[in-house]
Amino acid sequence: MPEQEVELLAAALRRDSADLGLYVGVLSVNLADSLPPGAVRVKRRRSVAERLAGRDGSVAELDVVLGEQRLSLRMDRGRVTGEIGHEVRGIVLSRRPVGLDEWIDALARSLADAAASNARAREAVERLLT
Repeated sequence: MPEQEVELLAAALRRDSADLGLYVGVLSVNLADSLPPGAVRVKRRRSVAERLAGRDGSVAELDVVLGEQRLSLRMDRGRVTGEIGHEVRGIVLSRRPVGLDEWIDALARSLADAAASNARAREAVERLLT
């Protein structure tokens, strides 16, 4: 995928990031719906009120595994922390904390790489761009 398309994908991923809680929630749903089963893991935090109302709760953790890269995003009290890891056969070889912008760029690049060889990942990229 050309560099310009990766930049467009990163911009599309970044466009709604002003409200972090909403952004992470929408992103987790879009990725889980678009990527192959097992590629996205979402952990939610539910308050008592959310449980009583039958709501899912807010996203506490989002993990995306594409190839040998694990991209993790954690929400804690309105703050987001990102982490990029290199994982082979379930064994984590390295981890690096990153900011949201760098995490989004890494996700865009990983999605673009996956889209080059996987129809479902290509579909995910197309959905995020529209």
